Amino acid sequence: MNFISRIPWIIIIIACLTLGLAPFNPPHVYEKLVMLFKGDLRRFIDWFDLVLHSSPWIVLIMKIISTMREG
Repeated sequence: MNFISRIPWIIIIIACLTLGLAPFNPPHVYEKLVMLFKGDLRRFIDWFDLVLHSSPWIVLIMKIISTMREG
């Protein structure tokens, strides 16, 4: 968690607002999560998109947990 705590908040927020939501109407991460819950994620590119667009959100959650533990 030491690596996560060294990442500035602004970088994580910008990553969430750009990569995490791109394309913006509708966000890929939302489409891929819907596909995941329906059981429609079958192709490699769909799994790659899910990992790519959800990674900034996962880092944000890890940063919040890290900050709460330190604080």
